Amino acid sequence: MKVLIAEYTASRDPSLAPEGKAMVSVLQESFERLGHTVLLPGSGDFDAEIARLAPQCDYGLVIAPDVLLSKFTHTLELATHNIGSDSTAIAVCANKRLTAKVLAGIGISVPQEVPADYTGRRVIKPIKGAGSVGVRIAKDGELPGKDEMAVEYLEGEHYSVSIVGSRVVGEACGFYSGLPPVFLTINRQHAVVGEDGVFTYHGGETPVHPKREEEIIEVAKKTIERLGCQGYVGIDMIVGEKIWVVDVNPRPTMSLIGVVGVIEEEIADVLLKATVGLPPECVHYNGKTATFDETGGVTYS
Repeated sequence: MKVLIAEYTASRDPSLAPEGKAMVSVLQESFERLGHTVLLPGSGDFDAEIARLAPQCDYGLVIAPDVLLSKFTHTLELATHNIGSDSTAIAVCANKRLTAKVLAGIGISVPQEVPADYTGRRVIKPIKGAGSVGVRIAKDGELPGKDEMAVEYLEGEHYSVSIVGSRVVGEACGFYSGLPPVFLTINRQHAVVGEDGVFTYHGGETPVHPKREEEIIEVAKKTIERLGCQGYVGIDMIVGEKIWVVDVNPRPTMSLIGVVGVIEEEIADVLLKATVGLPPECVHYNGKTATFDETGGVTYS
């Protein structure tokens, strides 16, 4: 079979290109180990490249900054079987304010929006954004800019959950089986707040097993089922007094480069089975721990 992996940043965003290239590399290698042929877009117009290549493929996956992902995924959906989240779910997840509202409606804890005169520490972040870009601790009296929001600062440990959603909706809804998502790993995030209050991401470690592991997993499953996410999803959480969901990334995230080295299954096989509604019940760890950085470097212990 032919599989299109369309990753946006590798040749179009120098600041994020190392992450993009690292994710493409591990996915391509996994699909090729299963005997599939992987097609990659050229350097031309990204949307046009997807429209050109997708009809030649049996499956496809788009990886791009969240604000762009829905548009490009829609192009893919019109031409082949998308193994990621559908464009509608992506559009919801890209809007942090809307995502928080949806999750709060089913009892999941999320950061609360706060006004400028809030007495505690505040965090300002883009309403639509990727990762830690533009996220900072607010200065006294600082107001969110255009397309930004201010939320309460949360004390706790920073984690992400890597999980694969089974087929629920979309162009291949005939594959719906009702089977639950496949939990992969909990990952410790190395997030740093600089002297200027700006948050930066420096990779992480996987798998980790926090004291509230089972609760974290259940919150992750409930999150993607409510949002209708499919395929590989990364859910950012802060675990302290509560388990707060702070961001939902409906696409492969940097944790992927560590995850593939600590599970026995091929990630490509997990994705392909999940997209036709037949996900494995679980994955199995191989005993390794991966430490990965923001440029794609990985070490194992």
